[in-house]
Formats: sequence, structure tokens, C-alpha cells
Amino acid sequence: MTQAADALRELLDLLAAGAPAEQLAVPAARARAADVPGAAWLAEATEAALAVRRTLDQHRRREAELAALFDTAGDLAALRGLDAVLRAIVRRARTLLGADVAYLTLNDPAAHDTYMRVTDGSVSAAFQQLRLRMGDGLGGLVAQTARPYASRDYRTDHRFRHTGEIDRGVGEEGLRGILGVPLRLGDRVIGVLFAADRAPRDFTPDAIALLGSLADHAAVAIDGARLMEETRAALTGLEAANATARAHSEALRRASDAHDRLTELVLRGGGVADVAAEIAALLGGGLTVHDSDGTELARVGGGEPAPPARGLAESRTSGRAVYAENRWTCAVVAGTELLGCLVLTGRGGPGATNPGAATASGPVLADADLRLFERAALVTALVLLLRRSVAEAEDRVRGELLDDLLTAPSRHPGGGSLALRARRLGVDLARPYAVAVLDCAPQLRTRLSAEAARRARALGALAGTRDGQVVLVAPATPAEVAPLARELAHDLGRILNSPVTVGAAGPAEGPEGLPRIHAESVRCLNALHALGRTGEGADVVELGFLGVLLGDRADVGGYTARVLGPVLEYDEKQGTELIRTLEAYYAHGASLSRARAELHVHVNTVTQRLERVGRLLGPDWNAPERALELQLALRLHRLSGGRSPRQGRGELRDQPRRTRT
Repeated sequence: MTQAADALRELLDLLAAGAPAEQLAVPAARARAADVPGAAWLAEATEAALAVRRTLDQHRRREAELAALFDTAGDLAALRGLDAVLRAIVRRARTLLGADVAYLTLNDPAAHDTYMRVTDGSVSAAFQQLRLRMGDGLGGLVAQTARPYASRDYRTDHRFRHTGEIDRGVGEEGLRGILGVPLRLGDRVIGVLFAADRAPRDFTPDAIALLGSLADHAAVAIDGARLMEETRAALTGLEAANATARAHSEALRRASDAHDRLTELVLRGGGVADVAAEIAALLGGGLTVHDSDGTELARVGGGEPAPPARGLAESRTSGRAVYAENRWTCAVVAGTELLGCLVLTGRGGPGATNPGAATASGPVLADADLRLFERAALVTALVLLLRRSVAEAEDRVRGELLDDLLTAPSRHPGGGSLALRARRLGVDLARPYAVAVLDCAPQLRTRLSAEAARRARALGALAGTRDGQVVLVAPATPAEVAPLARELAHDLGRILNSPVTVGAAGPAEGPEGLPRIHAESVRCLNALHALGRTGEGADVVELGFLGVLLGDRADVGGYTARVLGPVLEYDEKQGTELIRTLEAYYAHGASLSRARAELHVHVNTVTQRLERVGRLLGPDWNAPERALELQLALRLHRLSGGRSPRQGRGELRDQPRRTRT
């Protein structure tokens, strides 16, 4: 009995020391071999010890699994991103079950299937892209029934619905033993967690329970990560909405401020230049205002000299500002009438994702600033309409004064009332005034009248329509009349894109002379048309001898001085007889020999004198048109008594001449 007791004590010591099962069987085997009394009950004690050992092993394994689950829960709780949570779940499942491959599928309610989301240990691309319809394969059955399923060898297991796509993916991955458990949130299945080996494997109930516990933790972690992402997305959306609200509030404040400033500007009588300066300051760019003809009305900063044609056409059609050719253009319209346009530079166009981003053309014009730019076009239209109304009223007053001046200034003795009305319009009738009559195609006369009125305001002049023709009365000296006519014909013809003919005369000293000057201007205009010089501008003096015939004043002295002046002055200074030589030359039909005989000089002398005339009058002096002018001027000079151009019109200079060439 002592030997049996010793053997039992040894067995208990081994059990307490955690010895393996084969060592626990050694004491009973020795007692049986030595035929120790009590060997039979010692064998029974050994079986009990082995049972205790198995129970302890299970407890230890379960304890280790629980510890692993707790670690997993802690790890999952620390993760925030859904992808990181899913990868951690699959990796931990593969580790805990000692599997070759672990993977996770998530259900797609819209497609009614479950799709591969994360894998660990997989090498097959086809397997990683599998989608399983509900009920197909092991995974589809788990997703459909919300129950765990295990297969020792999936390839030969006919409990499951095999499909070609699933079998090809599983075969390419080389999987045999597969275990799948549902990921459940309450009664709802959100996916399936798998562990698989590339060899047949029997999954014990403990393994199934362990993977199920991990799946439960995983489902909670997945839902938590989903809620976290939804919360983060909601916060991001709230931040964006808050930023949008702040931006909208700021835009409303700026729009209200701009509206108040522009309204105040219009009410205090501000002009186009004031509006341009205000808008350029608000938008931070260069701004140019053009009228309907493209004429620049105002410019602030680095504006463009001309509006882009394509941008202006699109803006007029759409009623919105248009970005074209690296600038913003907004048509200024009233109803269907184009009044002009605004051109903004230094601000970028659409296309940038960030409204504050900078482009090669400058900071992008945000929606609020774009609306402000378009509102500025409305304010500009209002200012232009007000200016036009004022101008039309002033033009009517100017036109009435012009009619009185050209019709019967004698009805106003001393011109007192006319002078008073003129002073109110900024016109000083004490100055000499020229009269220009303008003509163009009939369909353009209304526009010509408007342009002439605009020019008159700039010149401090009067403009209006009389007998179907546009008349402009402007201050001018005698030397300025012809250039004024040419300038009007050129500038207004360019604006109308059609020929404008201008006949001018004057200036008149005092209002009483204006009707006569007006009549001369009309005759000058008719003469220009008759001579085929439509589209040109000239005064009566420039028409030469026709001007003498057409003019009421018959300025013979002025005509002869203009035609023969250089020759007359040369004769006077040098004591030559160039005028007498010209008279003899033309009197004998341009014959040098007969002219020589009358002058009693050598023919070479006549030739030398005529060469001197050519140098004084120009190489075309003997052309038919110039010759006619010269002969008429010579006759008028003789009829007027042969006066010098430096003499008064009532005096003659009688001095002996020296014969020189």
C-alpha cells in the first residue's frame, strides 16, 4: 500500500506541475508492471487526473481566447477608420484560428448579394473580387440564413450551391476547409467572417464559437466605425454649410453695402466715371466703360481699350456677364437697346474649384462678385439713361436757340435775349462762329444728329436739324473753319461707318451774320456733292473760285491772296515781274515766244521766270485745274487794281519796279 500511495502522490505532483498527459500515465504503468497492490484503483486515479488535465487545458485555452477577444475589442475600439477596423478583424481571425486565409464579405442590400471586402493571406485576384448571391456557396448561405457553416473540404461538399464563378475563385486560391460565421447587428446580417485552410480541416465547436465571438465584436466595431464616419461626414457637412452660410451672409453684406453706395452715388448725381471707380474698388480689378459704339467713357486701372466682340454679343444675348479673351464683359442694356458695356480685367474666369484661387488673369471672380458686377451694369444703364435724358432736354433747348439764330436773329434787337439764352447753355455769342452743315444717308440722319449733338456739347457749340440736314454752329477762327469741316467728316463718318459730307462757312461776327453763313454752308455742301466729293469736309474758301461764286461776301482779295500770294510777295520783295510774266504767258495761250515778244525779253528769261513761279506755287501750277484758278485770280487781281497781299483791301501800292528774274 505504501508503494501505491507513493505512486498516487507522484501522480498528483505531476498534475499540479502541469505535466503532459504521457507523463501522467507513468506512475500507474510502473505500479502495474511491479504488480503493486492497488494498481487498479491507481489506474482509475490516472484517468481522473487526465480528465482534470483536459479540463484545465480547455480552461486555459478558453482563457487565452477570451484574453485575445478582449485585446481585439480594445484594438477595434481604438480604431476610427472603417478600412482599418475591417483589416484588424480579418488579421486577428486568421491569427486566433491559425488559418491560412481569413476574409470578410459585406452585404449589399441593393444588389441582394455579399461582396468581398477585405482579405488576409489571399493570393488570387479572382478570389478577392468575388460577389456571392444570397444562398450561393457557403458564404451566400451564411449571409442568407444568419447561421454559421463549416466545411471540411468545400470542393467535395455538396451541401452548398456551387457556382462556376465561386468554384473558380476558391480553386484558384486553393482553399479546402472553410468556416463562415455571420456578422450580426441585432436581427440584421451585415456580412460574413471567414477562416479557411488550403487543406481539409475539421473546425471544432470551440473554433466556431471563437470565430463567432470575434464576428460579434467585429459587427459592433464595424457599426461603430460606420457611425463614426457618418458623424464625421455630418460634421464636415455642417462645417461646409456653416462656411457657406457665413460666405452667403458676407456676400449679402457686401451686396447691401454696394447697393447703398451705388444708390447714394446716383442720387448725388454721380456720372459714369464715378460708377466705374466705385465698382473697380469693390471688385479689385481694372474697369472700362464703353458706349454702344465702343467709345471709351471711363477707365479705372488697367482696362482694355476695346470690348471683346464675342463676349459683348454673348452677354447681350444671355443678359449675364461673360468671360472671354481673359476679361469679363457685361452688356449695359435698357430693354432691347444696347447702351454700352463694362469690361473688367484682373479677375480670373470660371473653372477654378476654389473661388479664391488665383489664375493667370488674377483672382477668380466669385459668384457674389459676379452678381455685383452684373448689378453695376444695371446702375450704369440707369446713369446713361439719366445722362441721355438730360442731354436730350439740353439738345432741345440748344436746337430751339439754333433755330432762332438761323431764322431771324433780327427779331431780337441787340441780341439780348439770344445772348442770355446762349449764356445759360455755356455759349458766348460775342465770339466768332462758323456754321457747318452735315449730310449722310437718310437712314442714318437720326444717329448723325445725336452724334453731332454730342460733339457740340464737347465744343461748347450748338447743333440741331434744319430742312432735313444736321447743322452745327461752333466757335472758330477763319483758319479753323476748314479743319473743323474735315475733322467732322472724318470722325463722324468713322462712327457711322458711312460717308458724312460737311460744308462749312464763316466765321460770322455776331448773331446777325449766322443766317448768311448758314446759306453759304448749304451751297458749299451742295457743291461738294456736285463735284463728287461726298464724304469730305471743306469750307467755301477751300472750293477756290467756286467758293467766290457761291459765297455772299465775295472775298476777292482773300481768294487772290490764297492763289497768288507767294508770287505777289516775291514780286514785292524782289522787285520782279513774275505776275506780269504769268499774265502774258496765259494771254498768249501759254506760248513762250509770244509772251517774250510782249515782255521784250529773251525767251530764256521767260522760262526762268516761270521756273521761279513753279518753285513758289508747286510743281502742278500749270495743271489744267490750277491753271484755271491762276488765270481767274490774275483777272481778279487786275480788276481789283493789282493790290499787294500785304496791302489793305482799299489801298493800292504804286511803286516803280525793277526788272529782275
